[in-house]
Amino acid sequence: MVDTKVTLSGLTLDNPVIPASGTFGYGKEFAEIYDINILGSISFKGTTAEPRLGNPLPRIAECPNGMINSVGLQNPGLKAVCERELVEMAEIYKKPVIANISGFSIEEYVECAKAMDKQPQVGIIEVNVSCPNVHNGGMAYGVLPESAAEVTRAVKAVTSKPVYIKLSPNVTDIVAIAKACEEAGADGLSLINTLLGMRIDINRRKPVIANKMGGFSGPAILPVAVRMVYQVSKAVNIPVIGMGGVSTARDVIEMMMAGASAVQVGTANLVNPYACKEIIEDLPKLMEELGIEKLEDIIGIVE
Repeated sequence: MVDTKVTLSGLTLDNPVIPASGTFGYGKEFAEIYDINILGSISFKGTTAEPRLGNPLPRIAECPNGMINSVGLQNPGLKAVCERELVEMAEIYKKPVIANISGFSIEEYVECAKAMDKQPQVGIIEVNVSCPNVHNGGMAYGVLPESAAEVTRAVKAVTSKPVYIKLSPNVTDIVAIAKACEEAGADGLSLINTLLGMRIDINRRKPVIANKMGGFSGPAILPVAVRMVYQVSKAVNIPVIGMGGVSTARDVIEMMMAGASAVQVGTANLVNPYACKEIIEDLPKLMEELGIEKLEDIIGIVE
């Protein structure tokens, strides 16, 4: 019998499969079609201090082997998430969840972290310093080691829960930023967020997306994500949650061999609502084929 359990900062997950923030909502729609309690955890929709309607339409563009989105952190705001969404989520999902937070100032990150620290079902706080779809927030804090470290220190000061910083691939040196976050007290790292992309409607001679550019995700970015997870995991001594183009059990194994302790699945959920379920079901069979008894044994096995 193979062992799919993994550990993140003292939190034991039944398996490493976690729906990525923004691709699974708060689990309600998915709970209608399968038992979401099979999931390792859930990173729920990114939360900001105030409600956000998001960016103007259109904000989705299809691409070969992927998609571009410019949703812009649409969410009901911190108060509604804590008082309504998490209460309802606790009724359908009985395991600790990952709270993804974002902000347009250090104070907003701190406000969100303080609130999530009080939520009993939140096991990890995931700090998004890497969203390419909002101006003067999100990625603005994730492109320099100094600013990423500043956010890390501020959030760590107001919570006792593990803090994972979600990093952007749209930088010159992701390793330097990862190390700065570790030195500032981060308990773990999540990577990668979406690559910045653009599509043009050649008939209209205009960008497909109203915001012109957006986050490119899907299977096409997997090799970039694996490379960055490998580089970062070799450079730090804290856990890494790998993501970016993961859509199969084989992708999960590849990410973990590169150094990921757990894996988030994003765009695949939008293409196939059963994606995470199928990956979890396929993992034990694949482990047996590859002669893997414990998933934790392969974390970072590639030198």
